[in-house]
Amino acid sequence: MENNREFGRAVAVQVTVMSASRLKGSRTDSCLSFVRVEFNGCVLGDSQKLDVPVDKDVVYNFTCSFECSEVAHTLDDVAHKPVLLTVLEILPKEKKQKEEKTAALGQASVDLLPLLRGQCNFSSTVLLHAVTGSPADVALREDGTKVQTTLDVTVSVSEPLLSDAQRSDSNVLMVTVETAYSVPEVWNPASTPPSSYVAALQMPVSATKEQILSFSNGVLKTGGEKEPMPRPKKWPLGPLLAPGAEVIQGLYIDAEPTDMDHGDLTDIEDKDFRADAECNQKRVSWDTARRCFIDAGGVASLSRRIAQCRFWPVEIMKVTQTVPVKGAKQSKDKMGEEEIQISFHGVVYMDLVPLLYPGVRRIHGVYRIYPFYEADLLNKTQRTHSVLKEYIRAAPPPGRARANSSVSSIKAFQTKNMENQRGNNEIFKKPDSQGKPAQAENVNGQEQQVNTEGQMYADSRSYIIIDIFVEKPLVPKRPPEELAKRVMELVPPRPPLPRRPAGAERAVEEYQCQIASVAAQVLDQYQQMFVSGGKALDPVLQEQRKQQLLGELNCSGKYFAFKEQMKYSVVRIVREKMLRTEAFSDPEQLQAFLSQLYVFLVDEMHAALNKTLSVDPQESQAESSLSCVQLKHFAKEAELNSDYQLAEHYYQECLIQERCNASHWFDYGVFHMLTADRLKAEECFQQALSIEQTHTPSLLMCGVLAEINGCYTDAETFFERATSVEPKSVVAWTVFGLFSQNQEKPIQAEMAFREANKQLNSSLQKNMTSESELTSENQSGQEKVQKEDGDIEKTGGDADKDAVLEEESPQKSLESKQQMSSSSVYMETVWFLLRSHALQMAQRALASELLSPEKNPSLYNLALAQLQMLSGDPDSAESSLRRALTDNFQNPDIWALLGHLHYLRADYTQAQSCYERTLDSVLDTAHTHSIFLRLGAIYLQHGEYEKAKPVFLRACKHSPSCLTWLRLGIACYRLEELTEAEEALTEANALNNRNAEVWAYLSLVCLRTGRKLEAEQSYKYTIKMNLQAEPLLQEIHDLQSRVGFGNPCF
Repeated sequence: MENNREFGRAVAVQVTVMSASRLKGSRTDSCLSFVRVEFNGCVLGDSQKLDVPVDKDVVYNFTCSFECSEVAHTLDDVAHKPVLLTVLEILPKEKKQKEEKTAALGQASVDLLPLLRGQCNFSSTVLLHAVTGSPADVALREDGTKVQTTLDVTVSVSEPLLSDAQRSDSNVLMVTVETAYSVPEVWNPASTPPSSYVAALQMPVSATKEQILSFSNGVLKTGGEKEPMPRPKKWPLGPLLAPGAEVIQGLYIDAEPTDMDHGDLTDIEDKDFRADAECNQKRVSWDTARRCFIDAGGVASLSRRIAQCRFWPVEIMKVTQTVPVKGAKQSKDKMGEEEIQISFHGVVYMDLVPLLYPGVRRIHGVYRIYPFYEADLLNKTQRTHSVLKEYIRAAPPPGRARANSSVSSIKAFQTKNMENQRGNNEIFKKPDSQGKPAQAENVNGQEQQVNTEGQMYADSRSYIIIDIFVEKPLVPKRPPEELAKRVMELVPPRPPLPRRPAGAERAVEEYQCQIASVAAQVLDQYQQMFVSGGKALDPVLQEQRKQQLLGELNCSGKYFAFKEQMKYSVVRIVREKMLRTEAFSDPEQLQAFLSQLYVFLVDEMHAALNKTLSVDPQESQAESSLSCVQLKHFAKEAELNSDYQLAEHYYQECLIQERCNASHWFDYGVFHMLTADRLKAEECFQQALSIEQTHTPSLLMCGVLAEINGCYTDAETFFERATSVEPKSVVAWTVFGLFSQNQEKPIQAEMAFREANKQLNSSLQKNMTSESELTSENQSGQEKVQKEDGDIEKTGGDADKDAVLEEESPQKSLESKQQMSSSSVYMETVWFLLRSHALQMAQRALASELLSPEKNPSLYNLALAQLQMLSGDPDSAESSLRRALTDNFQNPDIWALLGHLHYLRADYTQAQSCYERTLDSVLDTAHTHSIFLRLGAIYLQHGEYEKAKPVFLRACKHSPSCLTWLRLGIACYRLEELTEAEEALTEANALNNRNAEVWAYLSLVCLRTGRKLEAEQSYKYTIKMNLQAEPLLQEIHDLQSRVGFGNPCF
């Protein structure tokens, strides 16, 4: 639709003033008053004059109306203009007075916005703001507070102003100009002649029409205190009779967090300047909100204009009224220009692109004020002329009477403005004979003069706070429920597990558990009373101990406690197993049932005791002694050694233990990404989602794989759902932005990257706050220790220096972690993608990091080298690592990765040098376990067993595994430390009893220590597990031949 009024309908809006309560006039007994209703500068009518006692309500019951049409009162007028209610008192006649005199008691405003929201009638109780000096202004209650007079008003229409379709397609935009801070110092509130401060912008209201929104009631204030928070917003009206009547009821300007601001001066380094400016510097305050009704064509035009040119100009100027010289002849054309002087012409370039973010309804921006130049206006906004100058020419001067609406005076200018803009656009598009735009020459000609006054804005770093709000987002956002439903359709959730048996079987199990518990407590009591020497007891002594035990249980009350403990389980057996829920009427039946129950309970007691006290190994169930954390650690270790079959075995063992854990399936899927089995990886990620529909890493990886497979709609659903599930995730927002960027959706990508940066800055600020608190606590503790141990510090010697070094090393490590964490959103995402082996997306993230102005060259080259190593390009990886060392020579992670690169190339000398440098660094590294394994392996290969042993000891302490214990055992065996070697090999065998090399070295140790049976048993398992190391097998055979045992084939 273009507009509701284009259909030719005019809807009557009826305003009914019902009554006024607590109305006070000049007389003490009664008040003779009437109410006047105005809208859009027109008086709709006066009510009848009523003389009512002051203690009663004044029932006006006055109805008036106006027609909402395109001719007189438009939908835009309804949106931004209130109905003004003025209560006037008829004063008593004085002597020789012919006409009645009236005095205004107060004014109130009624907001008509509910009519645009589809309501046909609504009621409102509004506050009557007293006119200064009126009786209502000085009326007080008994407690000393002012009397608050209210008016009851009803507004109704015969039919909705907008149909449902029109209301859904249209929108209401509200621009709030709050305050301009750090304005030029030359501005003086006491200067003469008086000045007014005007801000204006242009907004499309339909496909063919634009509206100028002006704010001409700016008030210059001196510094000294901050603006109060919250403070009410005001109507864009001229001066009213009653102070406070210009306030919009229910709308306030609240304090906003700095990280929520858009525009300029939003960085951390600008906080101090803004705090000083908003407290101590001069400012111009408007606090005015201007609504604007926009139809469907206007909404489309607004969205298109923002997408084409993201900056929207808001012009600001100081207007001074001058008094013309008497007797001077002035032409009519120059009359207005001579009476009104325009100065300090500035402009604000608002970035309105965030309004095109999905679901965004509000922008609260802090914008710098720049000097106005038409060339800059053309380059940034594609506009060719100043809107504010035309408005000043069309509007009456400040001293003349003007309508309440700030726009009513420029309606005649709107059509002309659109025609001029169209003509200017045509001129701009047509080049002249020399191939240059004619308009450009015109603009350049106009800009020869320097805007000296406007330059003061830039010198003072002036800025203004503007808030923009739309009733409905320009780009709707899919709700979380719809995203969840879509993900559920793509990956159906796993059905819930069947409930465990809760009938007779469960009752019997509970009874056996109680029997086991009571038996354990009785055994503990027996051990406390009698310390057995391990000798067999004669029957007499055994019977005596039994009687003593029973006596102790009875005397201590434990016997009664045991019965109470067993009672509930027995009752459940009676109900669930025996199916008896009613009392017995026949004593014989009761006796028979008790006998049956006793036999059953005794049998189940024996079964429970046999399970509890049995020493038969065949009946004991073998449970895995390894936790899922250990299994994942072993799997990562196997991946490091390229033993993918063993790694997959560990992942499967982890899933056997906890099959319904989404993180286990995710890790298994990442393993298949490493082995380039994307189909299997996608199955694992989807399995994780079927278990937990809100598992964010699985959502992201499902989106990555969907994009690789060309399913872009599904990928967007997964990414958007991840940001909905975890809105504070930097990685989720960044991956969504990278995807949108690849799909050529720049606005959506910008929104995602902005949100990611906001979340990253928020987390960094929290970390800095917590670290500063921790540092202050440590400093206070150190000062206390220094005061207590002052004498010791004087004579401490070298021991104190060592202690200081030990205290400084963790601090340096903390600083290194801070540097790592202060990376950009792209680097945060790169680490996740590299860990998940999503190399294509990681490459795009690194490309964005390369273009980022806040790029950390060291971290970038480190991540690039890791990506190149995973992609199988070691030469490029080495070049990247060399560049990273140039930027940060002390980063241990760079040296560790360079050592891995040399190790994979079999350049063990260079790898050993890099690993030793990494371990000698005072900073921690993320590759500690892999460094221990590979450095120790190099030592073993070179026969440096004395160096290998401490390395593997540190590895076993840091993160023990079968491999670390095995290689520690090898080092000890080669050093002839057979006892330590056997202990280490036993630990390795406990973690993995299917490692052939462990059995081989156990066989060697047993052969060296002369244990024939154990040597043969270890050798059997060595052959059974298929030892692949032929030299080691030959060494076993040689030693067997030398000692003469250990091989059953002899």
